[in-house]
Amino acid sequence: MGNHHGHGSKSGNATPNSAVHSRNGSRKSITGSVSETDSQSQEKPSQMLPVEKLAKILTEKSQIEEGVNGITLQVFSRCLFPRYLVLGEKLFKYFHKACNSKNTYINTNAFKQQCETYLGIIDDEKVREILVKMWTSYDEEKGVDVMTPDDMKSLLMSTYHISMDHYSEGPQMCLSCNKTLKAVVDSCFHTKKSLSSSFVTHWIESNIPRLLFPLHRYAVHSLATSWRTLEESEPNLAAGERSEIEERPGLELATPVLEQQNPFAQVKPHPHLLTMSMSWLLAGALPPIYSRPQRGHSPSNSGVGLAKMSFLAKLVCAIPSHWALLYDSDEMGLGANRFLHHVLNYRGPTLILLRVQDGQKFCIASPNEWKESHHYWGGEECGVFQLLPKFQVLERGSKMIYLNLSVRGYPHGLRAGKDPRAPILSIDAGFEKVEWQKIPYYLECIEVWGCGDQVSRERQLEVKKWEVKEAERQRTVKLSAADWLDHPDRYLLELAGRPQYHQN
Repeated sequence: MGNHHGHGSKSGNATPNSAVHSRNGSRKSITGSVSETDSQSQEKPSQMLPVEKLAKILTEKSQIEEGVNGITLQVFSRCLFPRYLVLGEKLFKYFHKACNSKNTYINTNAFKQQCETYLGIIDDEKVREILVKMWTSYDEEKGVDVMTPDDMKSLLMSTYHISMDHYSEGPQMCLSCNKTLKAVVDSCFHTKKSLSSSFVTHWIESNIPRLLFPLHRYAVHSLATSWRTLEESEPNLAAGERSEIEERPGLELATPVLEQQNPFAQVKPHPHLLTMSMSWLLAGALPPIYSRPQRGHSPSNSGVGLAKMSFLAKLVCAIPSHWALLYDSDEMGLGANRFLHHVLNYRGPTLILLRVQDGQKFCIASPNEWKESHHYWGGEECGVFQLLPKFQVLERGSKMIYLNLSVRGYPHGLRAGKDPRAPILSIDAGFEKVEWQKIPYYLECIEVWGCGDQVSRERQLEVKKWEVKEAERQRTVKLSAADWLDHPDRYLLELAGRPQYHQN
């Protein structure tokens, strides 16, 4: 999984000491003279030492393997991204275009400048914009960078593979990943063959704002730490020989950990509505409250002592949250009472997944504990999504969840939407039908996943145990003879033909 093959161009016939044009606004300008630039590099602060070492190692390898006084695409991709060659190719071409290089390779000093600039990006909007541009191509007729459906699928597949390969429970594979990615691409492009990069960037920001961040974190992690592994590897590699660089430990991305089914079950359990790929997609579309990671231990920086390296380590190292299955109608029965029994008293964010008769799937995200009320409730992190056949955000905002099964004079059932007169989704009191866009559908299955911490789940289970014990206690209450004489059940038994009752 995650093995992509990139195709790089061979180095052209150009002088190694060609001029490198500086970018406006950069912290240090690069002159046309290599000797002058080298003298400036000696004055750089020690915090950029990782970039200096990485550039030196890659330049030496490019010189040995391809006879180029610079950094080539093949060396860059193979050494930094051996398992994700597509990402390596896209990032190299972005650096190459940004430094206005006239050669097929990147000058060493220009490469260091591009690395420093890329490592300094912390704005989320800028991250999304750059990643989209890395997968676009320039349309001369329209005069803008455009993206095709295949380009977007490649971008999503790259970040998906990285997230699944660094899953906390070990590398994962999801058989429905192609269907999940197709739902996203179809929703963005509809029937169009290409879209501008700005449109795709805005669409991603509106629908899946956090989905691409693992791709950026991984690129930052590789640029900042790969020099250590490269120093430990063979100093001289034969030309054309592939270097299998092992991934450094400590990189854990915030993909939710799904509660696994019983592996010792005699009968193979049915597949859940929430697949692994769909949980990855929802984690990128939902606010951080649903998958807020806990900070893990950063990789050891012994011998380095760099403030920037420590910051980068904290940026990419995170232990993802745990999503626990609270209710599955296929196993626990479909009905309002069953829903309330398994969902109430869970004090954490939850996801309600619905599957209707024609295969469509929906999701209702609630950041608050579920409760019965004839008023709409919920925080700003509420959301309603269509998952299949297209992935799209139907509505977001506060006070858009309604659950009433007992208060008379008000509609009964479960509803989601800001407009009480026309909710986005509406489930009847019997949990048999779902109405969307004024069209009724038969409800086939409901799943509820708790997105809080382990404490929230344990407290809910404790409440359930107490309720069971309390019910048993009340059922086995023994009455004294004096209490039984005035008990209403005694008169009911006499009316039924049992005038006498013998106590054991």
